[in-house]
Amino acid sequence: MEQIITRFPPSPTGYLHVGGARTAVFNWLYARHTKGKFILRIEDTDKVRSTKESVDAIFEALEWLGIDWDEGPFFQSKRLEIYQEYIQKLLDSGDAYYCTCSPEKIKVMRDKARSTGGKPRYDGTCRHLDLKKTDTAVVRFKAPFTGTTIIKDVIKGNILFQNNELDDFIIARSDGTPTYNFVVVVDDITMGINTVIRGDDHVMNTPKQILLYNALNAPLPTFGHVPMVLGKDRSRLSKRHGAMSVTVYRDMGYLPDALINYLVRLGWSFGDQEFFTRAELIEKFSLKNIGKSAGIFDQDKLLSINADHIKAAKPQNLAKNLVPFLEKKGFSIKEGPYLESVIKTLNTRSKTLEDMARGALFYFQDELSYEEKAVKKFLKPVALEPVRLLVDKLEQLPNFTEKKLEEAFKSVMEATGLKFGKIAQPVRVALTGSSVSPGIFEIIEVLNKEKVLQRLNAAIKIILDRSQG
Repeated sequence: MEQIITRFPPSPTGYLHVGGARTAVFNWLYARHTKGKFILRIEDTDKVRSTKESVDAIFEALEWLGIDWDEGPFFQSKRLEIYQEYIQKLLDSGDAYYCTCSPEKIKVMRDKARSTGGKPRYDGTCRHLDLKKTDTAVVRFKAPFTGTTIIKDVIKGNILFQNNELDDFIIARSDGTPTYNFVVVVDDITMGINTVIRGDDHVMNTPKQILLYNALNAPLPTFGHVPMVLGKDRSRLSKRHGAMSVTVYRDMGYLPDALINYLVRLGWSFGDQEFFTRAELIEKFSLKNIGKSAGIFDQDKLLSINADHIKAAKPQNLAKNLVPFLEKKGFSIKEGPYLESVIKTLNTRSKTLEDMARGALFYFQDELSYEEKAVKKFLKPVALEPVRLLVDKLEQLPNFTEKKLEEAFKSVMEATGLKFGKIAQPVRVALTGSSVSPGIFEIIEVLNKEKVLQRLNAAIKIILDRSQG
């Protein structure tokens, strides 16, 4: 069987957004699933809009997602000699010709066609004139007048186009720069691309590209046009639907595996399964399971899948991703056992790494920050005796284990006649500064004995000061 070779060809005119990222993921997964090759190509022939900043941003986004490439990156701007060679091939074979019609003349042609109910198009004035190259001449492809061109699409099924709907389209401008449809075909031929998975906004380009393949005597790749991603209101996806650049999701605390999982499920399915690890996606991905309907981008669903991935991830794997979020909050934290133990208490209650970092602050603060509402509600005189008794019990423990902590709390409950919650809530506020946190035993086990006793004694002082004030 022929090795599958796919590609992702972004234009460096901005950041990598979710639609482009999904196309990259589909091509990458298919290459990995089939043990094929994935090629990265930068389509930067638009000199005005293409920027190095955008190129760097695309690389950064792909690397964060963990999408690696086997060949490239190739830059179209550095391949102009190859394009000129293929333009000359079409001129020599008679499949292309020079055209010197001015823009004004072409406008007249199109207006005339419209006025008679026809399609606005170039009328072939220069088609048989055998003109030579001039400073103002463009190169046009000689499209067939009759017959049909069929896209054998593995996702949408066969799509038929009447050739008389096409005109002799330009493949090289008067300054010699080639046009999009032409360079795409030349690139795919010379790079050995045999599988083209892309958005269905490219369907209308495909008949022109198929004609170019045929004229160059090159085998056609397998085409698969993926339905677009739409917003909840079924309009074209935009920022107002929550569709931002990939690196914005990174900075918001999403995991790369979660974003990939969600993007793949926007148009692909494997039974009713929603949660996929990266390894599962590589194992199960196929083109036949890509749907024909548009994917609907749902920010809430993405958040839910991210929470599932945080919950399922190993603490040591989350640690490296969490560190930058703690650093943003002013804490210089290293990966290691302590951070991993902190993560274990928070991973089931965090939807993003930003949530986790916010929830972890009390573990690293030297001076605890208290919520005034929590202090007023729980650090009251009635809490003084149980907190003091708990301090006495904890001081006697050589180490904190769940069993020993349960015994200490049970002893305080028996001595005071209070239920667990009446003791645990003041202790929670004392240790975290908040009335909402991970389990009380989990917190005490993670915080060292010195810090636990220090914070409980600080809470006793707060209670005394407030009762005297």
